[in-house]
Amino acid sequence: MTAAPRRDRPVRAVPPSTGRGADASRTIRVPWRAASVAEVRKVLVEDLQTRSVSEVVVDEAEIVVSELVSNAVRHARPLTDGMLRVHWKVKAGVVEVEVTDGGSDTSPRPAPRTIWAPSGRGLRIVRSLAHEWGVTEDRNGSTVWASLGGPSRRRSR
Repeated sequence: MTAAPRRDRPVRAVPPSTGRGADASRTIRVPWRAASVAEVRKVLVEDLQTRSVSEVVVDEAEIVVSELVSNAVRHARPLTDGMLRVHWKVKAGVVEVEVTDGGSDTSPRPAPRTIWAPSGRGLRIVRSLAHEWGVTEDRNGSTVWASLGGPSRRRSR
């Protein structure tokens, strides 16, 4: 008999790739579950505050990462290890956040505008707050990214 995969794994931090200064990046891996939204939000906000990112950009990044992780849990599959990868980098006050999942049968895109629908506003919120945003897909999954506080160095949408 095989044991069911554990769903209570904590956030796994990957060491910062360029240090902990104002211009640095960070990656964490979280379980593919709704509770991970709050975990990611907390880690991201604490990290951005230690880098002296403006309050407005921190607030926007918190909302955007919440929407991206929520969408990944609701609409996509986990990565092969049952996790999601959340990565962000800060450069000159601009925060670029990305969430990588195992992909889905459809490509992420904003839902049509509706008044009465109980859901479907996530990417519309991301689009309204982000300076730029986009999706990259490959055979291993998809990454949805957003740039807050200024333009990204990416130019694909």
